[in-house]
Amino acid sequence: MVDLRQLEALRAVHAAGSVTAAARRLGWGQPTVDYHLKNLERLVGAPVLLRSPRGSTLTPVGMLLLDRAQEILTLAERAIRDACELTQMGRVRLRFGTFPTAAAKVLPSIVWRVNDLGIEVDAVLEEVPSLVERINRGALDAALVYTVPGYELPFRAHVSTVEVHRDPLMLALPTGHPLAARSSVDVAALLSLRDERWLFAAAADDPMDTIVIDAFAAAGHSLEVTIRTDDFQVMLGMIAARMGVGLMPSLGVSGPHPGIVLRPIEDPAFARSIRVATSAEGSARQPSTAVRQLVAAIRDGFGALRAEAG
Repeated sequence: MVDLRQLEALRAVHAAGSVTAAARRLGWGQPTVDYHLKNLERLVGAPVLLRSPRGSTLTPVGMLLLDRAQEILTLAERAIRDACELTQMGRVRLRFGTFPTAAAKVLPSIVWRVNDLGIEVDAVLEEVPSLVERINRGALDAALVYTVPGYELPFRAHVSTVEVHRDPLMLALPTGHPLAARSSVDVAALLSLRDERWLFAAAADDPMDTIVIDAFAAAGHSLEVTIRTDDFQVMLGMIAARMGVGLMPSLGVSGPHPGIVLRPIEDPAFARSIRVATSAEGSARQPSTAVRQLVAAIRDGFGALRAEAG
């Protein structure tokens, strides 16, 4: 079994250029560094150092070990740091932003999961453009946002994102519409709706609408937008009243709606990529332990949602 001190000694020799300098770097005695390196060589059955009067360099075997050692030591150091932070932090309050449809589905389970870890969540419900602006200026510790494939949100360099859920988009039509008889809709059928009135989100740059507008623009068509609203129940009511058609995310649908049919779109590009955005901290350029625990709870929340859906 490899001893982490063997890997530390190897890394220090590579950085310092000699066993003597590595010992000073680590605060160990030179015999201690030699002892761990020789044990490492016995373990792999080959020399890891080339020694000379001018210092020491790593052999090809040593370089291979060093590449893996960097990863192992970084993970070990992070594990200890995370455990210490989690032990010492007591109750932590995090500012978490999310868009409303995600909040309705997963926010309670997320809060429940992190509460046991001593993390309290101050939730902000806003639409995606506002959430992006907030996390860019540091007003949020984490934000749940969405985009669509090929469309990037305008985050600053210190913000990173990770996908936690893929939410298919469906075409919402009034019952009796010519496309309602289909079990699904391809892009060609979608483009046949160029003369329909469309219902879009309140924000003109909503990614879910942008993908539709761009698909029609690529075919040389523009759309008539009759109503803008961020309330999906209002949108469904308007569609049921034959005031237009629109796209609905799967998360926005809760049971059947009178007068509405929902049809999946066959192109996988018509889906929301739901992502957690976090702001990196310090020289390590990574979120705090509490934020990483929140991200893990968000993943678990969406995982449970998928399991319930079958």
